Amino acid sequence: MRAEDQTLQSQSARCFPRLHSSPSREQAHSPSAHIHNRVRGDGGVETAEEAVEPAEPDINELCTDMFEKMAVFLQGELTATCEDYRLLENMNKLTSLKYMEMKDISINISRNLQDLNNKYASLQPYLDQINQIEEQVSSLEQAAYKLDAYSKKLEARFKKLEKR
Repeated sequence: MRAEDQTLQSQSARCFPRLHSSPSREQAHSPSAHIHNRVRGDGGVETAEEAVEPAEPDINELCTDMFEKMAVFLQGELTATCEDYRLLENMNKLTSLKYMEMKDISINISRNLQDLNNKYASLQPYLDQINQIEEQVSSLEQAAYKLDAYSKKLEARFKKLEKR
């Protein structure tokens, strides 16, 4: 091959890489790969062009795209999960604070109840005295009713005797 032909071929290879690349195994045996030969007037073959269907996207590009999209999806899932855990953590903290408040309230109620029980215990002797006085007043009242009834009977007898 002459130097001019090599230079021409390298320039055309740079401009039209598909024309100068060798077909892959799949392309060579695929039914869509056709080779068209141009025939010169003297019967010799001038150039060979390959007519192929548009090339499928590169598998590496597809894999990269898939992994990027999968990474975005997983990142979103992990972010949502982290947000759920943060929400749960905040809810637990608030619940814990609420229970602490309730604990303080119940401690105050218990302390006040204990104070009331102590005051009641200190008043118990006075309450017992009041109960005894009430019983005595009740028995005095009964005695007063009996005495009143007896005095009425006595008066009635006296008036009866006085009339005679």
